[in-house]
Amino acid sequence: MVLNFLLISTVIKSTFGVVTTGLWLIPLILAAISFYHYDRFDPESRVVDQNIFHAEYDFIVIGGGSAGAVVANRLTEVPKWNVLLLEAGPDENEISDVPSLAAYLQLSKLDWQYKTEPTNKACLGMKNNRCNWPRGKVLGGSSVLNYMLYVRGNRLDYEHWESLGNDGWGYNEVLKYFKKSEDNRNPYLEKNPYHGRGGYLTVQESPWHTPLVAAFVEAGREIGYENRDINGQKQTGFMIAQGTIRRGSRCSTAKAFLRPIRLRRNLHVSMNSHVTKIYFDLNNMRAKSVKFVKNGKTYRIKVKKEIILSAGAINTPQIMMLSGIGPRQHLEELGIKVLKDLPVGENLQDHVGVGGLTFLVDKPVAIVQERFNAPALTFQYVLRNRGPMTTLGGVEGLAFVHTIYSNDSLDWPDIQFHMAPASINSDNGARVKHVLGLKETLYRDVYKPIANKDSWTIMPLLLRPRSRGWVRLKSKNPFQIPIMNPNYFTDPFDIKTIVEGTKIALRVAKAKVFQQFGSRLYQKPLTNCKNYQFLSDEYLECHARTISMTIYHPCGTAKMGPPWDNEAVVDSRLRVYGVRGLRVIDASIMPTITSGNTNAPVIMIGEKGADMIKEDWMSNPAYKFADISERTNIIESH
Repeated sequence: MVLNFLLISTVIKSTFGVVTTGLWLIPLILAAISFYHYDRFDPESRVVDQNIFHAEYDFIVIGGGSAGAVVANRLTEVPKWNVLLLEAGPDENEISDVPSLAAYLQLSKLDWQYKTEPTNKACLGMKNNRCNWPRGKVLGGSSVLNYMLYVRGNRLDYEHWESLGNDGWGYNEVLKYFKKSEDNRNPYLEKNPYHGRGGYLTVQESPWHTPLVAAFVEAGREIGYENRDINGQKQTGFMIAQGTIRRGSRCSTAKAFLRPIRLRRNLHVSMNSHVTKIYFDLNNMRAKSVKFVKNGKTYRIKVKKEIILSAGAINTPQIMMLSGIGPRQHLEELGIKVLKDLPVGENLQDHVGVGGLTFLVDKPVAIVQERFNAPALTFQYVLRNRGPMTTLGGVEGLAFVHTIYSNDSLDWPDIQFHMAPASINSDNGARVKHVLGLKETLYRDVYKPIANKDSWTIMPLLLRPRSRGWVRLKSKNPFQIPIMNPNYFTDPFDIKTIVEGTKIALRVAKAKVFQQFGSRLYQKPLTNCKNYQFLSDEYLECHARTISMTIYHPCGTAKMGPPWDNEAVVDSRLRVYGVRGLRVIDASIMPTITSGNTNAPVIMIGEKGADMIKEDWMSNPAYKFADISERTNIIESH
């Protein structure tokens, strides 16, 4: 969700392509962060960008994001294995380290700047009816752009995966990989059996909160929900958000998993390296090399054992299809030789949320840009790792609730809330409306009249959408952005569920605990929804279709499934069907989206996938000669 309501307009034009007020502070801020923050508190140096390569590596990992960084770390734990990690983007910078500046990274050179295809069912309040889809083009991937929320999903998500025929993906099996990564620094969870200590990934609450989030959790109690650790035994309930932050700064997977191992001699990391194709030995359908472009020069590097695709739910299917693995008809239309006819790019899922619910308050308890003093906040962050700059992109509270369409006897809620102490109006149109891609007329008519007023929001999001979308190539050009259509709300059940979720959000906001702030719903209707009675089901549906927001969780485009699943692309060990030496280890493999933010599950997938590779190659020296796994209905195309 695009809820960065921070307030410090300190953005570098060359990096982010925008100029805002307070530009004079930039040299001071960067110098202060670099000196105080990195030298004193984060001794790990940055990863070295490799420019000289071996002719061949044991493993090549494509994508240095939430999964790829984990895979590269774990594979290089085996000293005899040489690993090349290829990342299309550059390294992180000092601004990306500041949690509250998450939205300023979007639409920058660290973002692929994707957009959905226009439809008449969603994103109607966005320019050209297209939702922005930020994706990290940077070492650390989307863990550098996201809102750092640490949410594992629901126990029943993984039980469902296993019930679909994916052996080894049940909750008890994946829990150990969540714990393996985690270094949870919340004192109240120190001895909790569901959490880990000492892992690479630091998890903790933001050290700064507004009083609104405490009221949010108490409001949950008022309507019958407990305050609980939603990553523990049960998920249903309300909590103050936990995030992947370390001492008040973002803990991306690059910082967590790559910087500590930067001196391993068997790891090469190459940034600004855009992969264009994977090549195969057609005699045995074995992946043999990777082609990529770096600084205008083309390289082709061989692989001994495996190529691992960890490029994400958009770029992984793009690379596969460019390499001849994908839907036959689509590839033939583009003139690409079909090596394997697989449903690559199908089964696209995302969490869609409802933005723009705004609750005004009379007391100065929210985040409002013009009220904050930039120098004071900056030095509070730099010197003490405290203050509003540590907020998780603006999000303070999380909740999981049941609508009337959910079986509340099961701990498997169908709606999640993100609560933030600000709304679209809180920055006077400086950034949030641009990141969302809101139509100017919509912002001017509805939110401009309350610009810079204290407000807060709840964003309901649909946890398990029934709608399915797709990713397809626009052309054979590997540098052309692919076409993506999540098909939000094409299944009528989805819109009905999100409407019910919005009603629950309104109930939360009416709780007595919020009366101390004079909280009330901002009741100016959206311009295109005026024909409906305000807050009726029809109006709420119109609102959801107008300010539809990605929660940045695309997944499912290289579905994991058993051989009899016609939609499956990889098996339960994440090997691409009908191909030797190629695995997918990222969000693409999710058969169904997890119930919550997906960054933590993707890191888990990286951990489990790396262990599978170790098991296969270290237990069987002749593994490369093993029979390839075939889908039962695959037709050979060569």
